[in-house]
Parts: sequence; C-alpha cells; structure tokens
Amino acid sequence: MSLYRTFRTEVEINAQYDPTIGLDRQAIMSRYAEQSAATLAALGQSRSVSYGPTRAEYLDIFPAAQPQAPVHVFLHGGYWRAGSSADYALVARQLVGHGITVVVVNYALCPVVALGEIVRQCRAALAWVYQQADSFGGDPERITVSGHSAGGHLSAMMLATDWAGDYGLPADLVKGIVAISGLFDLRPFPHSWLQPSLYLTSRDVDRYSPQFLPVLNRAPVRLRVGALESSEFHRQSKDYLTLLLERGIDADYLPLPEVDHFGVLDYFFAEGGQLVRDVLGLYNQR
Repeated sequence: MSLYRTFRTEVEINAQYDPTIGLDRQAIMSRYAEQSAATLAALGQSRSVSYGPTRAEYLDIFPAAQPQAPVHVFLHGGYWRAGSSADYALVARQLVGHGITVVVVNYALCPVVALGEIVRQCRAALAWVYQQADSFGGDPERITVSGHSAGGHLSAMMLATDWAGDYGLPADLVKGIVAISGLFDLRPFPHSWLQPSLYLTSRDVDRYSPQFLPVLNRAPVRLRVGALESSEFHRQSKDYLTLLLERGIDADYLPLPEVDHFGVLDYFFAEGGQLVRDVLGLYNQR
C-alpha cells in the first residue's frame, strides 16, 4: 500500500523531500548569513515594523531610493518550522538597486502555531503592505511576491486568497508571483519526518494545498526550481504549472542551472541573476 503516489515508506518520501540529506545545514545557513550581512553593509539596516499583534508578526523593509517604488514581498522557507526574516536580507541586495522596495516577512513557526496560522499571518502581512505602502514610499498598486520552498507554498496561497471578500482590498492585490522550489501538494508531508512538527491533518492538506484550490488572483506566475533538486520538487512545480495553464494563467517553469535547493537563492543575490530578472519582468510586462 502506498502512502503517497508510488511512495510506500517514510524513508522514500524523506529521500525526495529532505534537501538537507548529505549536506551541512549549518554551512548553508552560514552562507545565507554572510550574504545577508553583505546586503546590510551595502544597503544599510532594514526598518522592522509589526504587521500583527504577536511578537513573530513583523517585516523588514528595504526601501528603494525613489518614492512610490514597486514593492516586492519575500516569504522565507524552512518547511514552516525554521528560519526568520533576518536570514533572508540577501533577497534585497540587487532588487533595491533596481528601484524596488523589498519587504521580507517574518512569521511564527510550527509547532508553536499551526500551518493555517502561518497562512493567515502571511495574508495579514500582504494586507498591511498594501494598506501602509505610502508610509514607506511604496506603490500599493505594484506589489509582487516571491518565496522559497515553504515560502513558495505560501506565495501560491496568496493567489488562493479572496482579497476583496475577506479583506476589502483589490482582488488583484498581488501583481505577480515567483515561486521558488515551491510545495503545492501537501499530501506527502503527514507521512514524512516533518509531521511531528507540522501536525498536519487531512483538513489542513485540503485547505492549504494550492494544487487543489481556486486561483482567485490571476497574476502571472514564474515557477523556478534548482536543476539539481529532486524529481519531486520538479514535479510539484510542473503539476502546478499545468493547473495554472488550464485556468488561463500566464505561467512558466524554468530549472535554474547548476544549483540545488539551497543554492537556488544565489540567483537572487548575484547581479543579473535569473530571479532578479524574473521579478523585474513582472513589473515590466504590466
């Protein structure tokens, strides 16, 4: 009997979905820290602002030089149970130089909160950015979103949000998405090493799998995966691409050469990196 698709054991699922196997996670995070420190040295300290009532609900703003700048919001990864906004200042390094204000969102983590609360917090952060954009020199009509890994999942959840009905905001609040190594079908994770932290129920899987939800915000979507990532990471993005195209969404999928799950963010940090070009392209096509 299979647990998920053709996978019969937790070990098989973990082998596809745990990108840290065989790697030094501390070394990976140290590299992110070095790149983020270099970003702060170049851009100056970010402005941290609360967007909600709990201590975890804050975001770091890296403002562009000019007023009424486009705003790009980044949602970090860590399988919903690790990481913080401080680890990902690196995303702002190139984008700010291109005149884009960057907002890196912090959120509470599992198992302290459930996945549904993380989704709620990210939605609240996007609503705050729209409503308060003028206060940090941003243009609320030009907001795009990206996210890595679990953040790719959360980015897609922003497309499954009824911004008008639930928040009284424009239905097309998000003008584009770059989902990097995203996770759109959550069905494998109750059978994985993550479950003792995530406590996913069948209801959670149904409610928070973008693969099975309506696409309410019809913004263009760019799906990116490291070429060296597992076949399941690629399949997740390809399956989500199929869904988006069937629904008439402007979407594409591109493997990023010579990088694994963690190296993929180098394409944000490097001048002229593909992820930088992807974000710029979301603004230029409008």
